[in-house]
Amino acid sequence: MKRSLIFAAALALTMSAGSVSAQTWQGSWATAVEFTGPGDMPKESLSNRSCRMIVHVSTGGDVIRLQLSNTFGSSETDIRSVYIADAGEAQQIDTKSAKYLTFNGKKNITLAKGESVYSDEIAYNLKPLQLLSITINYGDRTPENATSHRGSRTTSYIINGESKPKSYYDPQEKLEHWYNIASIEVKSTKKSPVIACLGNSITDGRGTTTNKQNRWTDFLAEGLGGKVGVLNLGIGGNAVIKGGLSEPALKRFDRDILGQQGVTSLIIFEGVNDIGGARNNSEQLANDLIAAYREMMAKAHNKGIKVYLATITPFKGNGYYTIFHEAARQFVNDWIRNCKECDGIIDFDALVRDPQDPAKLKAEYSDDWLHLNPKGYEAMGKLAAEKVK
Repeated sequence: MKRSLIFAAALALTMSAGSVSAQTWQGSWATAVEFTGPGDMPKESLSNRSCRMIVHVSTGGDVIRLQLSNTFGSSETDIRSVYIADAGEAQQIDTKSAKYLTFNGKKNITLAKGESVYSDEIAYNLKPLQLLSITINYGDRTPENATSHRGSRTTSYIINGESKPKSYYDPQEKLEHWYNIASIEVKSTKKSPVIACLGNSITDGRGTTTNKQNRWTDFLAEGLGGKVGVLNLGIGGNAVIKGGLSEPALKRFDRDILGQQGVTSLIIFEGVNDIGGARNNSEQLANDLIAAYREMMAKAHNKGIKVYLATITPFKGNGYYTIFHEAARQFVNDWIRNCKECDGIIDFDALVRDPQDPAKLKAEYSDDWLHLNPKGYEAMGKLAAEKVK
């Protein structure tokens, strides 16, 4: 009898250990981190100040963690504390939901130059598609050039001194940048799909309404019902091969895409800045772009990640347009539409182009003939949702 009880207890422990080991981290929100130039830093440094930032998650969960990044920081970053809460109007939060994060059991942490860290896991009722507030209380030492994401499309609120969840929060400065936050992940025993979206300003959300969460990736997450992780790794002005703003996609691919947790699919929608910046070498540039897509697809496939290629959208009427650039766009898009190496095609070009002038965006979808507006992004997000289901 005793042996039976011991055996049953041992079996229960084994099953319990097995269920714990089966739990995996999966991305619910992420952003591509960047070097921060003087024009994107606060008027004063971040030292001894509090910065409250808002993010729009995709999937929900009961156990979460936050990744902080000092990848591009020019020196160490002292953080006194970080707390999260359900976001309210503007800088307001639901104080009842607020929880402090810890790092190896402590509220404070110093991020070394170039370092990224995860918080300890925390029980939190993260709801699908909700707005989450993340407040960082900085310490004495912060870099002259921080690690940020320039195109947050949401307002970040900065006050002097240290804030607490129930204290009055009256911002001295408002900026549309995120600082030091890199990803939100949920822990789950059920492996759910996670889609990483690699792109430039059209993915980053140029042309959207600040604080309205109407990027095409937001519409994608909503179209998938908050049941699929959608990670926006777009950077405004970014190129695939060289030039542009921040590190080119080829250089940042391993960190920004392969470094995300639980990614099952990848959407590559980038190349317009390479084409628009080409000088008398459009034909070579088109072939180089195709080679770059193939390189990134191979890396993703080696990790078991499905790859969807999206066609490059029109830009006639914008300063990028020349007949040579348009020829390069058409060449690359024709290759994408006939690509046998990818797992699917998302034909954004066919969706948003003007039927009367296919080199141009539909007038109702754009205000500058390069980026989309919320109406255009909604159409793109719905199409993407249909293609990846």
